[in-house]
Amino acid sequence: MRKRAIIIGAGPAGLTAALEFLRKTDVRPIVLEASQEIGGISRTIRYKGNRMDIGGHRFFSKSDRVMQWWMDLMPPEDAAAEISYQGKQRAFPSGLRAVAVPAHLPEEPPLRGLGPLSHELVAGEADDDEAMSVEDVAAVVVAPEPESADLVMLVRPRKSRIYYLRRFFDYPIRLSASTIENLGPVRMAKIGTSYVMSRVRPIKEEKSLEDFLINRFGRELYLTFFKSYTEKVWGTPCDKISAEWGAQRIKGLSLTTALKHFVRKAFAAKPKDADGKKDIAQKGTDTSLIERFLYPKFGPGQLWEHVADQVVTLGGEIHMGLKVVGLLTEGKRVFGVEVVNEAGERARIAGDYVLSTMPMRDLVRAIGAGGVDVPANVREVSEGLQYRDFITVGVLANKLDVTEPDGGLIRDTWIYIQEPDVQIGRLQIFNNWSPYMLADPTKVWIGLEYFCYETDSLWSMPDEELKSFAAGELEKIGILKTAEVLDAHVVRVPKTYPAYFGTYDRFEELRAWVDTFENLYLVGRNGMHKYNNQDHSMLTAMAVVDGIAAGHVDKSAVWSINTEQEYHEEKDKK
Repeated sequence: MRKRAIIIGAGPAGLTAALEFLRKTDVRPIVLEASQEIGGISRTIRYKGNRMDIGGHRFFSKSDRVMQWWMDLMPPEDAAAEISYQGKQRAFPSGLRAVAVPAHLPEEPPLRGLGPLSHELVAGEADDDEAMSVEDVAAVVVAPEPESADLVMLVRPRKSRIYYLRRFFDYPIRLSASTIENLGPVRMAKIGTSYVMSRVRPIKEEKSLEDFLINRFGRELYLTFFKSYTEKVWGTPCDKISAEWGAQRIKGLSLTTALKHFVRKAFAAKPKDADGKKDIAQKGTDTSLIERFLYPKFGPGQLWEHVADQVVTLGGEIHMGLKVVGLLTEGKRVFGVEVVNEAGERARIAGDYVLSTMPMRDLVRAIGAGGVDVPANVREVSEGLQYRDFITVGVLANKLDVTEPDGGLIRDTWIYIQEPDVQIGRLQIFNNWSPYMLADPTKVWIGLEYFCYETDSLWSMPDEELKSFAAGELEKIGILKTAEVLDAHVVRVPKTYPAYFGTYDRFEELRAWVDTFENLYLVGRNGMHKYNNQDHSMLTAMAVVDGIAAGHVDKSAVWSINTEQEYHEEKDKK
């Protein structure tokens, strides 16, 4: 009989695993999603014709495999533009064309591609293989013809800034005239002196995130631009957060690398963009410094709902509203799961492999509910893991008070709100992610991001009160006037950020025990309790499917993704 893989969760990791099973094996994936939403935190929220991106999702990766995977499903908006990646010449096979993107928003554009799988998406076509073998100069992407003009990636410029002292600062911080003017000579001198001291006498053992940041930016710059915002995000002091968070999220970024990037950009030869070529890969650039990225026309959920369509079309199953409450085991093998639907009805589903993206605390509870005697230390660690919850308040307005010098809409995708007198942590300008996120492009559609716990008063605040509170915070710091607000929408997302405190310092006890179940594989952000981006989550799923296809999964290699600095840049090429 055909083997089956039970995949818990329909987010990026779960859906990637499902499609990879169908493309590379004869294993049938069965995806079980507790909610009624596809995409996890990478979903797109739809509200009165407007769309919201929960947390902001740049489609950019140092992994060639992930980049190609995305673009095979949703080609770039202009297939004639040369997009450099992998350092090779990629000639277009016959049948590819530039995609015409309509200048207006359709009344009700499809969020998913609903037709049958187009022949261009079938892997291993001779024309594609022949085209991909050409190695010459840097280069173009091999992208299939899209199924529709809506199933395209936009190439977006990245601009992020910090809002502090009611002024804008470039992010990452640049040694520019505006930065010096905004900070003043005294603070600039302190920043320079403390940075030199951090290089001369660094903290030898980085025990906390505070140590990690001071070593890379100096104490004064850390106190000015990092401490307040980071503690707003996590709700705990930086000296209580593991340095591993910085190692995963910031990696090689420091004041030195930021300055080097600024100098290279200022004095290097003009980029090939002048000839219509866009270097999407940006291989020599730290991820925090990239200047452009891909973005689905209607937000990140558009891609993941399209992936879900492909999974079903190719013979996989996706079941919504089914929560996994028990894992059925025999010895050290999992032979199925117990699920409950929204009506409270229970059922059992058998499988040969189980891939879990559910929070590890819930996973351990489910293993125990299945009859396994969970060791006391493992239960203690899993129950002590903490998560930071997330609220986005979408605000529709006529205009903002802050503008570009020409009076136009500010061009930021994200703005980090460093001001300590408000609770808002970050601000998204949805217009700049994609103009198709708005029903009326003459308005401004923004997302205010709040970080909290489910036990906080902010989480339980009634929606109407929260909308007024959010608009009032924007007026308080000079972003807009509440009189300009037309509408608002509240979205709450629990367990968005796995935290690097609580019992995290004992995480290896939990990981070692769970890994003893030979056919149980943890993938994705919550599944592994790792603050992964969606490309890292996808790579964990790909690594598991590759291993199953080869007859053996190296679990340690899966865990090493997004811990080794170069893993996602090199390992997937081998």
